Amino acid sequence: MTHTNVLVLGGTGRTGRRIVRRLRDRGIPNRVASRRGSSPFRWEDRSTWDAALRGASAAYLCYSPDLAFPGVAELIGEFAQRARSLEVNRLVLLSGRGEEGARASEKAVQETAAEWTIIRSSWFAQNFSEHFLLGPVLRGRLVLPAGDVSEPFIDLEDLAEVATDALAGDGHFNTVHEVTGPRLLSMHEVAAGISEAVGRDVEYVPSTAAEFVADVARDGVPHDEALPLAELFESILDGRNASITTDLESALGRPATDFTDYARRAAASGAWNPRTESRP
Repeated sequence: MTHTNVLVLGGTGRTGRRIVRRLRDRGIPNRVASRRGSSPFRWEDRSTWDAALRGASAAYLCYSPDLAFPGVAELIGEFAQRARSLEVNRLVLLSGRGEEGARASEKAVQETAAEWTIIRSSWFAQNFSEHFLLGPVLRGRLVLPAGDVSEPFIDLEDLAEVATDALAGDGHFNTVHEVTGPRLLSMHEVAAGISEAVGRDVEYVPSTAAEFVADVARDGVPHDEALPLAELFESILDGRNASITTDLESALGRPATDFTDYARRAAASGAWNPRTESRP
């Protein structure tokens, strides 16, 4: 079965834009909904929901900054109910691995959607090249409250492929995919892998939550966004996710992409090239 119109919430974001590209490559009509776009969508503004949902048959749900934050599960549940009432029967929800606070959001989708898929993801490799850890990499110092815990970082290209299949194909109905990369890496190993890819030293500096917040503030990350993220990192980077799964390999029929391959690709793209300030 191919869905005739797929709604991608956050369709200009890191996961959304990759899903949109794959849907277009397959010739599947889709609608991009984001804060700034032709179809404005804001989770906190319910008046934007119906315009995004009407006419869609499936939807990708991605909530930023995190599903585990207070009040989000109720919002997700309300949106899922509205989607069902408008005959958007298939929902694919991006969730976080090891985040107990996100389970209520997952349950809200599972109890409402006619067809649902939950994608519980490990840390994104692209956090180091496209998000809040890009600035620290460019400065050569990864300041993170992560201790010596290992994480199976996932390439977002892999995650987007799983999500696209769940949105537009068969075989993912009422399924939880807990997706990871193919091996565990400590932050020291991550820093070494990035250093090798870019040809300069990047070090990992274990930190407190406050030190992390202060560091990313240098890149313009607001305190009210950085502090909850730091607290979340401290709560889940305790070893609970220090294992790999085969869910991604089973879903795609191929191995997950290794962090080394991601790092080489990111370096080749110029994402980690040192920035120079423009001068008058």
